[in-house]
Amino acid sequence: MAAGQTTGIGSGVRADPVVIRKCATLDEMRACVALQQKVWNFSERDLIPLRIFAIAEKVGGQAIGAFQGDDLIGFALAIPGSRNRHSYLHSQMLAVREDSRNAGLGRRLKLFQREEAISRGFDLMEWTFDPLEIKNAYLNIERLGAIARRYNLDQYGVTSSTLQGGLPTDRLVAEWWLKSDRVGQLLNTGQLPPAKIESNIPVPAEVYTWKAAAETRGRAMAVQNQNRELFINAFKRGLAVIGYERDPHGNGKFLLGRWEEPLSL
Repeated sequence: MAAGQTTGIGSGVRADPVVIRKCATLDEMRACVALQQKVWNFSERDLIPLRIFAIAEKVGGQAIGAFQGDDLIGFALAIPGSRNRHSYLHSQMLAVREDSRNAGLGRRLKLFQREEAISRGFDLMEWTFDPLEIKNAYLNIERLGAIARRYNLDQYGVTSSTLQGGLPTDRLVAEWWLKSDRVGQLLNTGQLPPAKIESNIPVPAEVYTWKAAAETRGRAMAVQNQNRELFINAFKRGLAVIGYERDPHGNGKFLLGRWEEPLSL
């Protein structure tokens, strides 16, 4: 549903109070920087500065905000990239204010990014994500249709964000092939195409608690180290993350199989 559209509920009509659009002013971009700090609790040295938001669209990227009235409640920032002579967008950051989460806003921001990118001729958007973040992985793979077949070791070094829990910043690279059959079927039917799963990599729900406390952080690191090897070995065998499961207890599971669409860099 487009931002600002009305939604019928029973016999009444409710206007969607959230508008998603490009950030237009420096003040709106300053709000993005402030929201970034609240979500990740970064120190000054780790914050993406205002000047990156201000230049993003001017160099072919995106600075997109979700607004409730005059209040910014979410944003997505992307910058252009090129690999093997193929241009794509790298989505560097997506944030949603705490009181606006779990209502689909993150997915709406990503879908707005997709539409805007396609309108300019892009067919690929990439971003990185923490393999220990279960909700985020589910959104990326199952709700958006991204795949992953690259693993970056300690991409940012140790950061000041409490969300990382002092662990190495290992990241999976999400590839979102914007016009692929996989993504098209998901958006049209709500279901990913059927696929043969050859292996899986589990993530226990307790990892969030383990990361948060110094006395249990070693358990989280053990999961990270074990899964790191599993991902690297699976990708060497030509497998890709093509699915993700969550159970009623909050545990996650990456599902790996062959990525068969003829799209690659």
